[in-house]
Amino acid sequence: MAAPARPRRSVLYMPGSNTRALEKAKTLAADGLILDLEDAVAPDAKLEARANVVAAAASGGYGKREVLIRTNGLNTPWGYADLEAAATSGCDGILLPKVESADTVRQVETILQAKGAPDRTLIWCMMETPLGMLHAAEIAAASPRLGGFVMGTSDLAKDLHCHHTAMRLPMITSLGLCLLAARAHGLAILDGVYLDLQDDEGFAAACRQGLELGFDGKTLIHPKTVGTANEIFAPSETEVAWSRRIIEAHAEAEKEGKGVVVVDGKLVENLHVANARRLVALAEAIDALQADLDTANA
Repeated sequence: MAAPARPRRSVLYMPGSNTRALEKAKTLAADGLILDLEDAVAPDAKLEARANVVAAAASGGYGKREVLIRTNGLNTPWGYADLEAAATSGCDGILLPKVESADTVRQVETILQAKGAPDRTLIWCMMETPLGMLHAAEIAAASPRLGGFVMGTSDLAKDLHCHHTAMRLPMITSLGLCLLAARAHGLAILDGVYLDLQDDEGFAAACRQGLELGFDGKTLIHPKTVGTANEIFAPSETEVAWSRRIIEAHAEAEKEGKGVVVVDGKLVENLHVANARRLVALAEAIDALQADLDTANA
């Protein structure tokens, strides 16, 4: 199974307590937005932030971009009410913090169903604790309503007592476990944030590493990083052209009863064609999303 070819190259956290930022986000070129009620919001601003975020999601002002609402945990004074409010807000997904078990996902699924959340509103999980890493496979299999994983690498590094180094070697096992679980169950998966906003090259390197590992995109904390993430996580023109070429060549070979074909000296099989179709679909989805943003900003 594979997640749909929806662009998720750049997914930007937006603080729910900042109405100006929520409005500004309507003009940004991020593929997705996480309207945050958790870490980015002080306790005394939680209720106001909830109202802001629900109104923003319900406004429809973000076009075709994916809009997630990150709620507070169910073990907090605000979590249950956050879920109730988000359920019918029109958001694409509800992002749960610090998910450590399949039971949490199923509990949230029950709440969403009871509150009449539409089927299109999916459950997303923040994967950011050692226990979450160890239970990644069962979490990924918990519900057909699950949409994807978001890595919380800052919290994970804190809990692991590890150094958050450039190559992230202390976290490679955790990242790999979540990638395996997500791909096994057809989920999307987003890489964690990069905290040093002054280190442009370090951020680009982190994006390249995330792409190499297999992530769909990167979560971001500042609009200035959107362009770099979009560029690195998008298939290149060369990749798309090659993909279209091998799709066509393989289709012609199949008409002749052949299972494989050689293109420019390279053997092309079904597995190569499947990945080529994924890249082409992603490129087309990116173009459609950009056209929607251009129209909105015209």
